Amino acid sequence: MSEGIQLFIPKYRIDECLAEIKECLEKGWTGVGFKTIEFEKEWMKYTGLPCAHFVASATAGLHLAVRLLKEQGGWEDGDEIISTPLTFVSSNHAILYENLNVVFADVDKYLCLDPKSIESRITPKTRAVLFVGLGGNTGQLAEVVKLCKKRNLKLILDAAHMAGTRFNGRHVGYDADVTVFSFHAVKNLPTADGGMICFNEPELDKEVRKWSWLGINKDTFSRTVSQGAYKWHYEVESAGFKYHGNSIMASLGLVGLKYLDADNSYRRQLAAWYDELLAEQIERVPVAPGCESSRHLYQILVDDRDEVMLALNDCKIYPGVHYRVNTAYEMYAHAADSVPRASVASERIISLPMHMGVTRLDVERICSTLNEMSKVKPKAKKTEPVARVAT
Repeated sequence: MSEGIQLFIPKYRIDECLAEIKECLEKGWTGVGFKTIEFEKEWMKYTGLPCAHFVASATAGLHLAVRLLKEQGGWEDGDEIISTPLTFVSSNHAILYENLNVVFADVDKYLCLDPKSIESRITPKTRAVLFVGLGGNTGQLAEVVKLCKKRNLKLILDAAHMAGTRFNGRHVGYDADVTVFSFHAVKNLPTADGGMICFNEPELDKEVRKWSWLGINKDTFSRTVSQGAYKWHYEVESAGFKYHGNSIMASLGLVGLKYLDADNSYRRQLAAWYDELLAEQIERVPVAPGCESSRHLYQILVDDRDEVMLALNDCKIYPGVHYRVNTAYEMYAHAADSVPRASVASERIISLPMHMGVTRLDVERICSTLNEMSKVKPKAKKTEPVARVAT
């Protein structure tokens, strides 16, 4: 039997990464500074977005997005943000951090928020919609944008899976109030951890830089390069957070960004092979028309999901689950009956291995195994499947 096929294995161009990191070490500057600034500029150039701020994680970025929109909009505790239950819990935790209420809408065939379900959940307390581009898919994002404009709601785009996703030729984020990307260890552009928060208003970009550095109005690097006797001086304008990124992570990002489009192109090739080789009766999660997906995930829907995963594990194939519906957790269980499509999908989802190390032969092996299993229902086993549930 050949080696096991893992769900995710990040790809680093090690020599180039070490050269970037070496420059940080030689200059003695590993925190906020020249590399984080360079990465932000390169990200804006790559995406075409007007602003970008490098933070410690996408979770930090989502929290900052909610915090600043709440402050700017004069929202009150108990106001509502409509979100998806089919996501990593950090999406919805970010809403709770600011004493706002999560209102779950259901998903569509793309496993993204359904605009009709969103509209049915709008109340006088609704202030925003948090849309998750699951797996890099845009779903019906264009319709959600129209709905938010029509109902005067802010749009937060959780683009954790969408580094490199384009819709009708433009990188995602241009039509959201704020977009948050993830560079977590298993993402398409991994920096060990990290994220990018991209407001479309320059004033909010200026503000978020203070909030990510404890409310301080001038970061250490700015004070170092400034002139005059009072360059050490700063003010603390709010009780902010220590959420900023650092130059070591930014160094990895600068290298990875150069290869992101090529890597995503290979991911789309993997997806095409899966499309070609999987039996017709195996249900795929489709990509929305007009979406050039980053293909962070390739998802299928199967009955007897846990049994199928056990059988794959027996063949040293280790898929994942994205995600367990959030209403299955006690803290969100009050909404369990409100999202039937998400709940059913959560019991059937499998994410197949998708990374730069997966080969055509690997895809053939995975598909052959699944195709055989689709003919004969696998027998239940007492052990638990090895599921790679990643952020």
